[in-house]
Amino acid sequence: MMSKPMRMRSLSDGDGSSLTLSGELKKRPKFQYSGWVFHLGTNKIGHEYCHPRFLFIRGKYVEMYKRDPHENPGIKPIRRGVVGQTLMVEELGFRKVNCGDVHVLRFYNRLDESKKGEIACATAGEAQKWVEAFEQAKQQAEYELSRGGRARDKLNLEAEIDLDAHRHRVRRYAHGFIKLIKIGQEPLSRQSSSLADSARTDGYLGVDGDADAIEAHTWKCVCTMNGIRIFEDVVESKGGRGILVKSVGIIDVRAETVFDILMSLEPSRRYEWDMLTSDLELVESIDAHYDVVYGTYDPKYFTWWSSKRDFVFSRQWVRGQDGTYTILQFPAVHKKCPAKSGYQRTKINPSTWEIKDLDASDSTTESPRCLVTHMLEIQSDSWGTWKKSRSSKFEKSIPYALLCQVSGLKEYIGANPVLKNNSATAVLTSKSSNNSVSSSDCDDASADEFYDAIAAGSSEDEDSDDDIEVEKKDHVTLENDSLDVASLSMKMASAHDASSILDSATSPVPIELSQFCGSLHQGKDDDDINCWTNPGGAGFMIRGNTYLKDYAKVRAGDPLLKLIAVDWLKADQSIDKVALRPSCVVQSEAGRKLPFILIFNLQIPSKPNYNLVFYYAADRPVKESSLLGKFIDGTDTFRDSRFKLIPSIVKGYWMVKRAVGSKACLLGKAVTCRYLRQDNFLEIDVDIGSSSVARSVIGLVLGYVTSLVVDLAVLIEADEETELPEHLLGTVRLSCLRLDSAVEA
Repeated sequence: MMSKPMRMRSLSDGDGSSLTLSGELKKRPKFQYSGWVFHLGTNKIGHEYCHPRFLFIRGKYVEMYKRDPHENPGIKPIRRGVVGQTLMVEELGFRKVNCGDVHVLRFYNRLDESKKGEIACATAGEAQKWVEAFEQAKQQAEYELSRGGRARDKLNLEAEIDLDAHRHRVRRYAHGFIKLIKIGQEPLSRQSSSLADSARTDGYLGVDGDADAIEAHTWKCVCTMNGIRIFEDVVESKGGRGILVKSVGIIDVRAETVFDILMSLEPSRRYEWDMLTSDLELVESIDAHYDVVYGTYDPKYFTWWSSKRDFVFSRQWVRGQDGTYTILQFPAVHKKCPAKSGYQRTKINPSTWEIKDLDASDSTTESPRCLVTHMLEIQSDSWGTWKKSRSSKFEKSIPYALLCQVSGLKEYIGANPVLKNNSATAVLTSKSSNNSVSSSDCDDASADEFYDAIAAGSSEDEDSDDDIEVEKKDHVTLENDSLDVASLSMKMASAHDASSILDSATSPVPIELSQFCGSLHQGKDDDDINCWTNPGGAGFMIRGNTYLKDYAKVRAGDPLLKLIAVDWLKADQSIDKVALRPSCVVQSEAGRKLPFILIFNLQIPSKPNYNLVFYYAADRPVKESSLLGKFIDGTDTFRDSRFKLIPSIVKGYWMVKRAVGSKACLLGKAVTCRYLRQDNFLEIDVDIGSSSVARSVIGLVLGYVTSLVVDLAVLIEADEETELPEHLLGTVRLSCLRLDSAVEA
């Protein structure tokens, strides 16, 4: 049942609109997307279920069937509803269901989280395609709302799809009837979903290359072997923690296939590419993106008297908005895995895996390819000898076997053509040119998810895909052309010209920082800790004037708004509507006189909960016709599709840097954002706890927060030529925050 091919048909909107072969919308077509999924939930008597269901998206409608409606004409759906504006879809990642690994998606209403449900897919790629399909259905609903009239009234009366509520019919339960469906009866890798034939088939969400990443690389290629390159960080020893090395290779499948192979603990599969480990078994799933694994090493790497060695490690994984998979592996201890008789317990090397799809247009073949990077920290006396002469004991060590794992993956996948066939997927992307709905409401979010923060001189950041070394100086390479300092300055100047956004005809209001007092103090210099400073915009990349033509980014200039205060708060419950609190700087006499204030409230889940609140002020009124003006007074849907955050860890442990990254993130697509527009301010409350991925990353960051220096930049994404170039709204640098310094709210 799961392996049957899908039949897709293109629907018309009745006005002649259609979907072009390039995936762009001439007007506003309806589309279809269907396939087999697993419906997860709990029934009335408290038993969990996992039912195979055929899910069908028709325009803005979602229908769930017990059987394929293409093969069973006239069959009625068991569930049906619309994808409304408030429906949110979140990837929860891996979950083990009755001895099978599935990728879970959670559905919930952002205004009423009691309305929720879950489906599961065979692979991460399948899950991502469903996320994109639901996004398209959501855009269809938004389009009909924007048209007004009877279409809007009809949509408001229709019920949103409900995957959690029990269906109202009588069931008869035999003794012992309710059990989870055994997924192993049908190979999960064979289930598939299909897009309409007119959808894009290149499988890529964005068109950005890595030209927007300017880094001072510190990696040196030590050797090449078996089709991979091995690098060493040649600048420093990472604060005494060890030597940082990595192996890099290109594998001819999509990233999701490599990710699935790496995450699989099945011995028969792992034996074909991993020469280091003997067996791995799951100890505990902490959450959807975090688990603990027990394993044993192959005895050939040890002497006969200590050949039996085991280990315990934790895995955390995330999928970025650009489709890059990151897996973090730490040594761990667990009460379910005490020391085992006859085995010597060892610690694994801290390591990361990063798997990123490469654009087929950049190569001579249209076959899918991905860049796989395995980075690890090692302590080895024989490393220096080996990299010089290749004649040491290092080749019989665990770090060497780890570095060879990329090569093992490459050979394993190359020897299994079925893996390449299964990796061929289609991804739906589209843009609307209909005047009644701005394309900014509908564009795919991931065209800007490559590196946007510049690691200025940092020795701990990874290189670009091509590992090109760039000298640490202001003369940099942008847009594949060598630019001198003068041309770079021109580009920077064009990027921070604020006359099109702030009213230049109005006299600026003087902003004195001494008039505003937040609970976190402003730092005096770079050596100050537990403080904030303003790093400016030169460390970030933004879309330039010609971005829609050549996708070129430029260094950002000074932010439009001035950072006037930062609050570092803690409370039992996350704090919403900070601006309405009497003690808030917005409510002060000086705050009320400012033309406009943007409040950016990061709600950090923990015990207690923390809030980082940033206050950015404009010294002149914002033009209503500008992109910022439209954002301030726009709809929540528009704001969700445009508000962007760029993080950059300037100083900190390399594993944390890999987890956080320096890629732009459309916050409204990743977590729940709530907006409060009143008087002279707009407050954005960002609920990091609304995403399991974000919770996993922030949990890691909090563990190292006292040693981190973090830069953040906020901006509004420009999607149309009249909106370019982009402008940073504000930046901030947070230096070595202390959790105990947060003020009780």
